[in-house]
Formats: sequence, structure tokens, C-alpha cells
Amino acid sequence: MSEQSPGVGEEPANGLEWFGRELEAALLHKGASQKQLADFTGYKEPYVSKVKNGKAMPSPAFAAKCDEFFNTSGWFARLLVRISERGHPGWFVPYINLEKLASLVEDYSNALIMGMFQTYAYAEATFRATFPYETDDQIKTRVEARLARREVMERDTPPLLWVILHEATLRTVVGSRAVMADQLRQLAADAARPFVTVQVLRSQTGAPASGTPFTLVTPDDGATVLYTEAMGRGHVTDSAQSVNHGRATFERLRASARDPEESLALIRQIAEEYDR
Repeated sequence: MSEQSPGVGEEPANGLEWFGRELEAALLHKGASQKQLADFTGYKEPYVSKVKNGKAMPSPAFAAKCDEFFNTSGWFARLLVRISERGHPGWFVPYINLEKLASLVEDYSNALIMGMFQTYAYAEATFRATFPYETDDQIKTRVEARLARREVMERDTPPLLWVILHEATLRTVVGSRAVMADQLRQLAADAARPFVTVQVLRSQTGAPASGTPFTLVTPDDGATVLYTEAMGRGHVTDSAQSVNHGRATFERLRASARDPEESLALIRQIAEEYDR
């Protein structure tokens, strides 16, 4: 696609910069300006500039419009899929693909806040703790891939998200108190969206119905599946027995958790505590 494209078997460590420089090369080859691309795609010029400079994750709609503008037969759409997946371990990609097609996502987290709701600083701190030997570029790629999951919430018809967080996820200081304050403020803002429901399972409630996190995903045109993780691997199953067990467990957790209004108030209260 361009002279700056990686060689055979090589890929840039930073996926956003890869997309951005391919976009810059295509503009140069076509002799077009950022404004012309912005006008054609329907996006504002500052957005195009951020994508071109590797500072923002392009949306699928923008990538598709780029292919129309440059007549590149799906190159930018395929590149976006590639860089969106490459920051995730291979065993997590099947779940990511399910999440993109979901009409309902029900998640229980007991250690860390669900990836879709994480801020950059919070995600970076989790990856630096998990991958202490990786370079800054490698960590950045992982963080960008995680933050790209927020695009699910920006769809015209986002899925209904029902998230149960154990209180431990709010009390564990990831990064720093300032990072946690920002994270909980964003979580509170997300929880206020009409398609998002967040409940907090208080520590004082006692032993939870599940000692491990899990997610139930229901696509528009398919049956619910259960996603679980063990160290170094993830597992997606549509087994009726497993899904039914996951559903029953989620309902017990939901019944034990605080209601959404109380939960939102608690999230805001803890955010204020971190600010002190």
C-alpha cells in the first residue's frame, strides 16, 4: 500500500501509527487533503488529523469510507480489523468478535473493572503489572486494543450492558489514587448511560455466588454464550448446561448486589475518597 508498509513478516509495534501512516501515504498518492477526506467521510478534520497522526483509533465506518475515497478494495477496513485484534492475545479474539455483535452483555468482575470501561491510565497500569518485561510500544498497543472496545458503546444501537462489580474492583488501587479517581468518574459517567446498568456487590455481603469473573454474551441472531478465563487462556462455550449455570449464577449475584442508584452513588463516593 505504501513504501512505509512493513516488510514480509513484520508489523509495526504501534497499530495506530501503522494505520495513520498508511492513511498519510494514501493521501499523498491521491494528491488529496485532509479536508477533502473529512468532507467525503463526514468526519471533522481534527478527527482525520488525529487518525493520520496515530492519536486516535479509527472507527469501522471511517475505515470503510477511506476505502471508498481511495478505491482501495477494503484495505483500510481489513487493516483496522488487524490492528484491533493484534493487541489482544489470540485466545481473547473470539470473545472480542462476539462482543462486537452483541445485543446484550452481562459481566461479573471481581478483581479489575471490565475492560470496556477502563481509562487509558488504568489499562496501562494493569498491563505494566501483568507484562513487566514488555516495551512501552508493546504496552501501548495492548492499551489501544483495550480502549478500542469502547467503540461498542458508540454504535447507533449499542448492546444493553449489565455489569456487576465486586466492591474489591473499586477499592484496589490500580496505578495510583489519582488514576482510580479518574477511572471511577468515567465509570460513573458510563453507568449513567441509558443502556448501561452497573451494580456493586458490597464486600460486607459475604461470599459471592462466583469466585471467578465471567461474561454472558447474547448476539442479535443467536443463542447466549458463556465466556470464562483461566491463566493464559479464555474459553467460549454455547453448551446449554454451562450457559444455564452461568445465567443462574449471574441472577444470584444480581440479587445480592446493590441497586443501580445506590451503586452509582457508592462509585462517586469512592472517587471522592481517592481525591482527598
